[in-house]
Amino acid sequence: MQNNLRPESMERITNFELANAFIAEQIAEIRAQVGDKKVLLALSGGVDSSVVAALLIKAIGKQLVCVHVNHGLMRKNESENVVKVFKDELDANLIYVDATDRFLDLLAGVSDPESKRKIIGGEFINVFADEARKLEGISFLAQGTIYPDILESIKQAEGKKAVKSHHNVGGLPEDLQFELVEPIKLLFKDEVRVVGEALGLPRAMVYRQPFPGPGLGVRCLGAITRDRLAALREADAILREEFDINGLAEKVWQYFVIIPDIKSVGVKDDSRYEGWPAIIRAVNTVDAMTASIEEIPYAVLHKITSRITSEVNGINRVLYDLTPKPSGTIEWE
Repeated sequence: MQNNLRPESMERITNFELANAFIAEQIAEIRAQVGDKKVLLALSGGVDSSVVAALLIKAIGKQLVCVHVNHGLMRKNESENVVKVFKDELDANLIYVDATDRFLDLLAGVSDPESKRKIIGGEFINVFADEARKLEGISFLAQGTIYPDILESIKQAEGKKAVKSHHNVGGLPEDLQFELVEPIKLLFKDEVRVVGEALGLPRAMVYRQPFPGPGLGVRCLGAITRDRLAALREADAILREEFDINGLAEKVWQYFVIIPDIKSVGVKDDSRYEGWPAIIRAVNTVDAMTASIEEIPYAVLHKITSRITSEVNGINRVLYDLTPKPSGTIEWE
């Protein structure tokens, strides 16, 4: 892991000149590493994997095979949008894999966050291996690993535990059959965005809200159930829709809903109603190492609360998380 640490001499990428120099360097390194072999890319459609895709297309063209895995933990319409943008609009060499049952069956009854992350990470590799067997000449696996992923997965000092492992760092099995290609692993999120703009990616794609690799699996707290996951997906869609309507989508770096595995007593149709709480989190950050809380207007929060409690089956409360990072992390798990 020490070999992945960012050199102190490495200049932060803050403009197109530095970004273009980085791009040229990475293209040369990718070509030297890959040669004439094929590369599988885990394409989530998020900022990190999209930038990696653009870099690889510039470096090796049709040697790149993009694989989008729907693990059943995506946001509402997420997979459909990935296929539309990358396959239909960008003409990428894209393989779509619906592995919903495969992932959710493995996660059934698993409540420990680290176990969930490692199951998801390990199964991702299994899915890629299955796809690779159908193709010829696949020797490499590309990932959108960035520097905060690595930092949070390293035990920083003796006696301290890692903040959390990431599916693309701590969750990889020891017998990994692919050599990794990780061209942005030393970049912070803000640097990834500058590189994405320099590569000519659409602004909407470059500034798309971050989404964790394990997806809603780390926002459906505790053991994942399909009914609670469905409620989370709908509540999150309402939150994102209201942020768009109220001009908050580009103002807030990351915003999402969390649903813990607890219920409280509520009232619905004049009767006792036990339901889950939906917890809203909205944070701003530059490098994802620290984060501040966005102050959302009460009128917007009231509207979101009214919609979620009336439109989403199983939820009877809406809460707002006011904890910055530190002491909290951006995600709850």
